[in-house]
Amino acid sequence: TYSNRCWPIMNRAKELIGLAREKKKTICSCESFTAGLFCATLGGIPGASAVLKGGLVTYFTPMKEVLAHVDSHLIKQYGVVSAPCAKAMAENTRQIMDADYCVSFTGNAGPSAIEGKPAGLIYCALASKEDCQVFSWQLDLERNALREKAVEAMIEKLIEALEHTDKK
Repeated sequence: TYSNRCWPIMNRAKELIGLAREKKKTICSCESFTAGLFCATLGGIPGASAVLKGGLVTYFTPMKEVLAHVDSHLIKQYGVVSAPCAKAMAENTRQIMDADYCVSFTGNAGPSAIEGKPAGLIYCALASKEDCQVFSWQLDLERNALREKAVEAMIEKLIEALEHTDKK
């Protein structure tokens, strides 16, 4: 499981923390199906406190509205397993935490369909002060492997974003 110190993403998480420190950028998260795994992963790296502002775990649908200020009409129209929900989670939480970057995770970790959407369908977003990118994947993985894969993917997206901050 992810608690195994040999989890390869820990090396990339360490790289992310170092890069964020070097660029003087802060990071936060809004997590649903990952249930805090992103924050826990970064928090396992010495020095994370210099860049990791924190995270919201909005596993229960109403918490997306209460904590991350996702509009209830957006949830009714698109559902929580959607690109608009992932985007709102990332943008709103970035503002709430006054961070440079926020990643969000929403999706269906399974085992059955929710909102008519299949298990393995996930949406993640990366918000900065300038823009917000939404990514989606349909993966055939067991729920904890899916959670780990999503965290890995967004650590990679953050590293890419940080590597390009001075090149704009």
